Amino acid sequence: MSYFRELPNISAVSLLPGRQRSDERVLIKNIYKRAKLRTDVDYAITAFDFKVIKEGDRPDTLADKLYGDPELDYVILITNNIINIRDQWPLSNADLYTYMLDKYGSEEALEEPHHYETREIRDAFNRTVLEAGHEVDSDFTFSYTTLSGNTATTDKTFYDALQENVEVDKDGKPIFTQAYKDSFILLKASAAGPVSNLRYETLKNDGKRIIRVLKPEFVGGFISDMRAIMKYETSSQYINRTTKAAYNPRETGV
Repeated sequence: MSYFRELPNISAVSLLPGRQRSDERVLIKNIYKRAKLRTDVDYAITAFDFKVIKEGDRPDTLADKLYGDPELDYVILITNNIINIRDQWPLSNADLYTYMLDKYGSEEALEEPHHYETREIRDAFNRTVLEAGHEVDSDFTFSYTTLSGNTATTDKTFYDALQENVEVDKDGKPIFTQAYKDSFILLKASAAGPVSNLRYETLKNDGKRIIRVLKPEFVGGFISDMRAIMKYETSSQYINRTTKAAYNPRETGV
């Protein structure tokens, strides 16, 4: 990965067992230096295309297809703010299956609920009154008032209890009149349903497949900007534009 060749150096005190002097130094890469897109480029919609990562795609193979150089994989990673490729790049189907078995323990466990989400409910006029995809408790219910003033509900427990209620007040009158009971409509649709561990992990992995890629005509400018960012400014640690010295505690006896 040529990105690491672009990183500047730190002249650090050697901790190697074979060092000859207390002030002996070694050059190491300054991994804390990070490149990023210029703000104006980052917000320029015309500078990017969107791409779906297919099975088997890797940053280096995509860079080869897009830019003709697999070592420009870091352009794709930085453009998408990917720091940890193991967590932020989609797994292959085989790796995803292995990961899920390791995480959940068995194929049977993959079918168990991970969480529950709302299901879409529409009224008589085909208007959405409950959007799908909101995470809720397993016993979630939903009610809404229709244009005619009735209450539509998915809560069968409440509905059945109301219809069966025969309580009366001190005057012997029903607490809930038949007209009131009739104003409730039990919906056949369930307000929420389970999302299995398998579906959850698959959707989560697929969500990583859409990335943005810098158009080839902007890559040269990006590399030039990155190299400028990687240069050191003059300071007490300055050796040259690509190297600075780390503190040596042995020089002060600390």
